[in-house]
Amino acid sequence: MDSPEKALPIILFEDISIFNNGNLIIDSLNMSVNKGEFIYIEGKVGSGKTSIIKSLIGELPVKGKVARVGEFDLLRLKNRKIPYLRRKIGVVFQDFQLLMDRSVYDNLAFVLKATGMSNSRDIDSRIKSVLEGVGMSLKAHKMPHQLSGGEQQRIAIARALLNEPDIILADEPTGNLDDETAEGIMNLLLNINREMGPAVIMVTHNRSIISKFPGKRWLCENCSCNLIREDA
Repeated sequence: MDSPEKALPIILFEDISIFNNGNLIIDSLNMSVNKGEFIYIEGKVGSGKTSIIKSLIGELPVKGKVARVGEFDLLRLKNRKIPYLRRKIGVVFQDFQLLMDRSVYDNLAFVLKATGMSNSRDIDSRIKSVLEGVGMSLKAHKMPHQLSGGEQQRIAIARALLNEPDIILADEPTGNLDDETAEGIMNLLLNINREMGPAVIMVTHNRSIISKFPGKRWLCENCSCNLIREDA
């Protein structure tokens, strides 16, 4: 009896260089991420962590042997395909990036409509589902400025979940939060990872977060980013 075929990595970079405005930021990156993994990308400010995130959503150009995110080949990605790539990825930012002139509900509805959902019942159902998933069911009518930082980040995570992504990219999601609130956000991301199954890639330089919530770690330094071996 044949053994089941091993699932392909949801992200695969082989010998990839990442550029920003023509400048080499990361050289010879070899990274493989499987569905359902939780990994950290760590390093000092300016080490290229966020550039990796930007390359995964087609914002920064890459060159090399293989650069695949899901079914998308980043080396041959046409501009018109970038929005379809981004629908498969949820992104959470350090500064939340909510639209301050509209309610939580309207922030989320805006994203769904922009990605092609038009049925009001479907929109309402999806918004209620993601808000419940992040513990913010009672905050739909609030404006962002009426929420605490931790609550705004929970809404940002809800926004990242709207299209049921295969991958969540979290760029310093606890950077603007106090320790207790940051711990709540970490527990939320870990629960989403376990219960919903997306790969979570979190950029951070917070060593206390990493020590409290262990995961696979990649270290960026000197124009490179490499897996930290546990036995090293």
